[in-house]
Amino acid sequence: MNRPAAGGGLLVVGEVVTDVVARYGSALAHGTDTSARIRTLPGGAGANVACWAVRSGCADVRLLARAGAGSADWHREALERAGVRAFLAVDEEVPTATVIALVDAAAERTFLTDAGAVLRLASDDFAPSMLEGVGRLHLSGYLLFAPSSRAAALLALRTAVERGVPVSVDPASAGFLGELGPKRFLEFAEGAELLLPNADEARLLTGLPEPDVAAAELSRWFPRVVVTLGARGAVVAAGGEVIGRVPGAAVREPVDSTGAGDAFTGGFLAALLAGADEVTAAAEGCRAGAAAVATVGGRPPVR
Repeated sequence: MNRPAAGGGLLVVGEVVTDVVARYGSALAHGTDTSARIRTLPGGAGANVACWAVRSGCADVRLLARAGAGSADWHREALERAGVRAFLAVDEEVPTATVIALVDAAAERTFLTDAGAVLRLASDDFAPSMLEGVGRLHLSGYLLFAPSSRAAALLALRTAVERGVPVSVDPASAGFLGELGPKRFLEFAEGAELLLPNADEARLLTGLPEPDVAAAELSRWFPRVVVTLGARGAVVAAGGEVIGRVPGAAVREPVDSTGAGDAFTGGFLAALLAGADEVTAAAEGCRAGAAAVATVGGRPPVR
């Protein structure tokens, strides 16, 4: 199979989010208090992917996202400290998106999401010049779930395809994907050469219960597909068949699974840009995902 040429930078079109991460050990006590360790951190799937791509060795990583005026500077500074070039559109009317992540003793998380400014990303926020020197565009699927941000995401996708820049898409959320509908999502993502769903998203998109079979089916729509399986690793498919299976990397002490999938994507895309094949890149993604599970929040620690 012919692969896109390696090299160039990475432009992520996605989101920044203020994460409130609450880690608790005992069962939630309805109607009263439950002890927890709570931190407020910068997050967002797109921003997390960008930060993990830098952490995984990609020297030129850019992010386009929209943030509320009240916290835009905080988010921009956090991204720049992580080595990400931030194109942040500032929204004067709506605050930055907020996610409350409830993380249980097994490090599994449940999200409460206020989309805030994320889905107000506008076509005018994107400029074709953002693609100069870029070897790959990555789209967060969250943007496809509302008309304004969808228009901006599809403009970026079309512009990249016209310029010969390969595009990857992460479906982002099985819950929101179910509301939009699999058929519409697949239509919106047309033109991407790489799809990066997790197992639940792959099942929803295909109606097929087995991740391997779902990955193979999706690779009839997209040239390359990687289905992430959490601690069990990932499945790589192309041309209607599975071409590789990668085991998960060991995690000594999991503390928070928030952002593990984003870390996989950042590590995977950084490896592709460095010239790795899909299976080798998936192994790099698994290593990044394992590192994320050992970290509170969705981003790597800033060195």
